[in-house]
Amino acid sequence: MGPLYGLRVVEFASIGPGPLCAMMLADLGAEVLRIDRIEPSGLGVATDTRFEVSGRSRRSIALDIKRPAGRDAALRLVERADVLIEGWRPGVAERLGLGPQDCMARAPGLVYGRMTGFGQDGPLAQAAGHDINYIALTGALHAIGPAGSKPVPPLNLIGDYGGGAMLLAFGLLAAVFERQRSGQGQVVDAAMVDGAGTLMSIFHGLSAAGRWDIDQRGVNLLDGGAPFYDTYETADAKYISLGPIEPKFFAELVDLIGLDPRFIAGQYDRKLWPQMRQAISSTIAAKTRDEWCTLLEGSDACFAPVLTLAEAPAHAHAAARGGFIQVNGITQAAPSPRFSRSLPHTPRPPVKPGTDTDALLAEAGYSAAEIAALHASGIARSETGA
Repeated sequence: MGPLYGLRVVEFASIGPGPLCAMMLADLGAEVLRIDRIEPSGLGVATDTRFEVSGRSRRSIALDIKRPAGRDAALRLVERADVLIEGWRPGVAERLGLGPQDCMARAPGLVYGRMTGFGQDGPLAQAAGHDINYIALTGALHAIGPAGSKPVPPLNLIGDYGGGAMLLAFGLLAAVFERQRSGQGQVVDAAMVDGAGTLMSIFHGLSAAGRWDIDQRGVNLLDGGAPFYDTYETADAKYISLGPIEPKFFAELVDLIGLDPRFIAGQYDRKLWPQMRQAISSTIAAKTRDEWCTLLEGSDACFAPVLTLAEAPAHAHAAARGGFIQVNGITQAAPSPRFSRSLPHTPRPPVKPGTDTDALLAEAGYSAAEIAALHASGIARSETGA
């Protein structure tokens, strides 16, 4: 069983970072139950349940939490929880009677996780937004893209997932650790703007040191500006990535692909970069991606082929480490990180909202007659129609 076995989590259904955070906790053994809406919210990208990978390994109860009986049912589930995750706009939980004070009155040791884009306070706290907006405010979006062109959204990895889900998971587990000393719960205010800002920390330092041009993109060491940290097209119209920043690794690349040795001494001479880029580009274009893999993979040239989502699971390294798994016929990443003793179970497929409604209500102490009454009044819904 995973290292988080015994941790009980209640997740109010949301989109983006909240579900991914809950997935990561569930992957590592936490018991996660999701409180779903009676009807779909209309938020996010709609898809069939079986494809909602970030919803894996949960049980689900469907409740109308806007009504008193539904709110009370939710609070009875919270009573048994260690951690709660909600992703509403600031103030919504309080208006529903499910805010920190309401929940912690039932569970004093509860760690109450709040996931928002802009945070619980500040002039933008109530504004709608998505990943692209949050990273725009932190300098991250401005820094990504080719020189002389517009910023390029890096999927929704920086705000939603790196700065959101992972920051929230880190905060929740930090608060659980602190509770071991204090015996008290607390609120974790995780904002995607804060998390994205944290991810940009090194670039503030590089800028202060005069090693990063904050006014331009595509001209710096790690943004594609350096010819030895970029992608190149191969003879078969595919791509490879190169990243030998350190001189000894760059020297190995020069030797292996047959570049002019003068580039070694001039690696960081920006005047040479246009010539260096042209030399690397024409050299890489002369062979296929597979031919470059045969020559460079496993070397210290800091090389990797640029794989598609379909190709990545079949790569020899991913296959050897079991980096991808099949869950209900859907290829997806295996739980990570790895542990030497606490081995998590294989993730379970995502379930439809309300799949476990009756079982979870029974576990919360509701009788069969009370459960039937909640269904009859439309406060609870079961996927089976009970």
